[in-house]
Amino acid sequence: MRRLCAAFCLSVFTLLAACHPFEGDDARICRATLPVLNPPGALIALNKSFLEQGHIHIDYQMMVEGRTRSKFVVCSFETIAGHRRLSSIITDEGALNDASLLFLQRFYLSSPEALWNEPKDAPRTDLPVLPTLFALILQHVLAALPSLAIYGLIAASYAMIYGLVGRILFGFGEFAVIGGTATTLMIVAGLISAPIFPISVVLIGIMMGLAAAAWYGLASEKLIIAPLLEQRGLPILIATMGMTIVLAEFIRLTQGATGRWISPLLSFPVIVARSTDFAVTVTPVALAAAGLGLVAALSLVRLMQRSLFGRMWRALADDPLAAALMGVNGRAILSLSFVLATGLAGLAGVLTTLSFGGVGYAQGMILTLKALTAAIVGGIGSVRGALWGGVILGLFEAFWSATMPIDGRDIAVFGVLAVTLILKPTGFFGERAGPSQPV
Repeated sequence: MRRLCAAFCLSVFTLLAACHPFEGDDARICRATLPVLNPPGALIALNKSFLEQGHIHIDYQMMVEGRTRSKFVVCSFETIAGHRRLSSIITDEGALNDASLLFLQRFYLSSPEALWNEPKDAPRTDLPVLPTLFALILQHVLAALPSLAIYGLIAASYAMIYGLVGRILFGFGEFAVIGGTATTLMIVAGLISAPIFPISVVLIGIMMGLAAAAWYGLASEKLIIAPLLEQRGLPILIATMGMTIVLAEFIRLTQGATGRWISPLLSFPVIVARSTDFAVTVTPVALAAAGLGLVAALSLVRLMQRSLFGRMWRALADDPLAAALMGVNGRAILSLSFVLATGLAGLAGVLTTLSFGGVGYAQGMILTLKALTAAIVGGIGSVRGALWGGVILGLFEAFWSATMPIDGRDIAVFGVLAVTLILKPTGFFGERAGPSQPV
């Protein structure tokens, strides 16, 4: 357990140490300046881009009239009132003067032409060459990595609470939105007040997202869930549905209908393989999201298998009366489970913010339903099964989007839920049989 926690912390610090919160947008803007900085008609191929002492450094090749030259550009940025602005450009021929920089920003970078003419990476011969079909499949799997982590973590939250109370509780998508929103607000506020410490700001934002989701989860358990545990039937389901609506409206009223957004971290594509038709790319933030999700999932599974909390949780899930006779405090375990489950949902919201730039108040319900689908497909009574269900759902969405009309993707997802409930109600990784639970 200690090793997994250390690996989780190391992954977070490695991600933060290697990134700048606006590196993706900064690099894009810097690349967009290259056609203007070189002669008309020159062919430009990027070699590598990296962060050098807080500045974007791009090495590239310029071919004109049959001659090829190796060149570079260094772009510096500053934060003014929360917005990034290009402050200087240095090339191999010297620094761009203030007037040229002003005209470049006002009349070129703000136009669609800057996006159309953005240079591409130079062809690489050191990458593995894959068959077109296999490369296409790999590309869609890599693009789905953040979704796998997000769905898996929220589905595991469902499984943890269902194992104790035996009933489906809504609202975990809203806790993910709360975690993602708290992270967004903390990062924006921190970069406005302390723009020279971006790594610390992002780390504090991640911790704030986890803490906010866990705190709201504990409050919901004390005020809504615990008083209704002894009542059978629909009251607890209706109460959690109402809680979902209240939380969504609370976020909408306090943060606005349009939400709050930041630039996605480490969103630049990295070529990892190629085929005869295209290059397979992945963004560092997708790998980081999948890595953090994997470490969190492994830590959760190990916690449930090896720790005292996990043994007490399993005892309560198997036989609450016998566990109480052996001295297990059911209410305390339920409270701890809610903190852990909503913290996992908050981590899913944090990964959503870091990967896609933020979360909107309306995303909570769709995350709730999709994660519930993942939990049921994997086996809602099994934490490990729910994690696998998130992986299955993320891959299903990716391949549906690649091969079928995307408008019907959500319908197909809920169709999978219906088929699973009909053919295999316990899910693919759930228990084959067990005591009946009140619904």
